[in-house]
Parts: sequence; structure tokens; C-alpha cells
Amino acid sequence: MCVRGDTGWAFGGERKGDFMNLKLIYPRWPKLQHQTEFHLPPHGPVCFAATLPPDVGVTFVDENVNPLTLGDSPDLVALSVMLTCQMPRAWEIADAYRARGIPVMFGGIATMLHAEETQAHADCIFLGEAEGRMEAVIADFKAGCLKPIYDYLRNPPDIRLVGPARRDILNRQSYNFRGVQMVDLIHASRGCRFNCFPCCTPFLGGRVFRPRPISAVVDEMANIPNNRFFIVDNSLAQDGKWEKELFRAIAPLKKKWVSHPILDDDEVLKLAAEAGCWYVYQAVAGVTEGIKRRINRLHDYGIGVEGTILLGLDDQTEDDVKRLVDFLLELKLDMAEFTVLVPFPHSPVREQLDREGRVFHNDWIRYTGSEVVYRPAKMTPDALERMYHYAWDAFYREADAATRMARLFLSVIHKELKDGTNPDVGHRRERTRWGKGPSKT
Repeated sequence: MCVRGDTGWAFGGERKGDFMNLKLIYPRWPKLQHQTEFHLPPHGPVCFAATLPPDVGVTFVDENVNPLTLGDSPDLVALSVMLTCQMPRAWEIADAYRARGIPVMFGGIATMLHAEETQAHADCIFLGEAEGRMEAVIADFKAGCLKPIYDYLRNPPDIRLVGPARRDILNRQSYNFRGVQMVDLIHASRGCRFNCFPCCTPFLGGRVFRPRPISAVVDEMANIPNNRFFIVDNSLAQDGKWEKELFRAIAPLKKKWVSHPILDDDEVLKLAAEAGCWYVYQAVAGVTEGIKRRINRLHDYGIGVEGTILLGLDDQTEDDVKRLVDFLLELKLDMAEFTVLVPFPHSPVREQLDREGRVFHNDWIRYTGSEVVYRPAKMTPDALERMYHYAWDAFYREADAATRMARLFLSVIHKELKDGTNPDVGHRRERTRWGKGPSKT
């Protein structure tokens, strides 16, 4: 039988009734070389915080934008870890707290990919999606019965349980680009029916597309005091009928948003543009007429494109990379993010490279997408690293990444001014009205 101690929770610490203090941490991680540094508010922590019972107070620290103090004594520390390259820092933080007797729980995508290793640094690891589960986990903690593993990886909750994220825990002033408001993150669905070989999504959430009720998405978006969003779904191009309904529903909000791919369909593109699509992330694997047509059509509808380009695929040579960069410049791609292929755990490409003995090491902090951690098929590792730097330098030779990003923000500001939704207009009016800046009431 589990019994709570007399002087605190089973793990120790001062107890004040049943109220408990949870410190939620998003560890820092090494940024991609060449990429303009900016920070988006992380999505995993705010979704997790929304699943906690009301008697749990949350202190959130995003170590990428705010300093982390390790000398405090919360009742429970929760580490939300999205990226493989965050794991070493997350383990370091966990070890520091546990050395002082403070219990630590891990969750998030990277925790699911590195569950076995993480057990050595955790009192508890949570695998899967948290909706509908945290009441029981917190009750176990208070009763001194916290389990080493809560495994819901193959048992996702009813998608209708996914509610609005707890964005109130964010230090919002930390998330801007040169003083310009960045995007809030939101998701309209979970899961992905595709099985792309570099991706871990099938392992993490299965290959079932699970859309949220559209009314719930609209309500959440409408109640966020931000005009700009990143719809973080793996792909919006999974169900054309649902996609059209979603775009029609969010159009009256006059929000501006970016997303991963949308369907290359005239009606979908028209509805996306009318619904405020600002730009999309589009994977580009090679020089093809299909990708040329897709990017041109997005531009025709006034939608910008940021290409996501993997280098080091088995069919790529150095000349292929050079031709690909020329192709992207010819297409007038708005932005490009070049990454070296990374064999993440539980991805199809990792299984292949492990079978072939081509993975060099598991030094996870170097799994950033800017280092070569495996043996390429048609290039040496040094050549691939050289092509990585070449691609960034060549694409951004005429206008650097910060300039191109500024152009994208100018495009969204023009869209907002056109329909009267630019967030800076209100601030300017307040400055004019009061003569000393926006009202603080």
C-alpha cells in the first residue's frame, strides 16, 4: 500500500495541504549552424501543463531564453524534451535535482525515443500523450506510488480531450524576432498516415490521422491574443475534405499562419490563402518538375515557401547538391533550411544505417542536423559537411537569412494592414493617444 509521509510528499519537501509545486523545464539545445537565431514558444510544455490538475502550481523555464536556477526545491521537476540533442542537457539537469532528493519526471518526443537511457536519470518517465492521464499520475505521486514508467505510447487518448494549451506559463516577451511578434504554436490534428523514411512519427504516434474537432481548434485560436500562428501538425495534407473545412472555419478569424505542407489542389490553395496562410514549410528532396510546380503554385496564391532540404541522401553526390541549390535559387524560394540527414532512433533510416554499420556514434548532443554522424553513400563525411556549408553560403549569398526572414515578416505585416489586423497598429494608436507609450492598465 502507498502511504504519503507525515512531513511532505513521499519524496520529501514541505507540504501545504494538497497543493503542490511542479517545475516544468524545457532544456537548452545547440542551434543549427548558419540558422538565424530566434526562439519560438515551445509547444510540448504548454500542452502538458494543460493536462495537470488545478491543485498543481506550475513554474516554467525555457532554458533557451531564460536562465535556469538549480538550487530551488519544487515538489516535482518535469522535463519536457522534444529534440534528441536536448537529451544530454536534460539528463544533466535531472541528475542535479535528484542528487538533492527532488524527484524528476520526463516526457516529450525525445523522451519516447530515448526511454531506456533516460530511466537512469529519472524517477518517472511518461511515454505518449498526457491528456486524460495526469490526474492519476499526480495522485500516484502524492500517495508515494509514482511508477517508474507510464507507457501510453500505443494508446493515444480520445482526441476530443485535447484542450487549449496553457500559454499563460510562457514568458511571452522572450519570443520575438528583432522586436517583432513571433508565432504562437497550435495543432489541429495529431498523428500522420505517411511513413517518411527519416521520420520517427510512426513510432511516436502511429500512422493514424487524428484530427481535433474543428470547433475546438477555432475556439483555441480565437482566444489567443496573437494574430500569428504556426499550425504544427505533421502535415495538413492528409484529408482534403477536412483541410477545406478547417480553412473555411478559421478564415473569419483573419489570423495569419504557417504550416507544414498543404495539398497541391486549386481549391485548397485558394481557401488556404483566404484563411490567412502566410507561408508553408515544403520538403525538397531533388530537382523535379513536380516540386517546381508546387512551389510556383504556392507563390501564385501569395503563399511564401520555406524549403526544408535534407542533404546526404543515398542518391546524392556533391554535384547533385550544387544543382539543387541552383534550382532553389531559380525558383526564388523565400527561405531554405539545409540539414544533414540525421539517423534518429526508431526511424526507418536509422534501422537501415544500423544494419549497414554506417552510424558513427550516439553522441546525442551532436545530432543537430549540422553534423555528419554517419557514412554517406556517395560522398565522404568531409565532403558532405563541406556541401552543407556550401548550400547555406550559396543560397544566402545575395541576401542573408536574417534579411530573407525580415522580408517574410514584411509580407505578413502587409497582409495584416490590408485587413486591419496588424498587432502594431494598436500600439501606435495608444502611443499617439497617451503620448508616452501603450497603456499598462
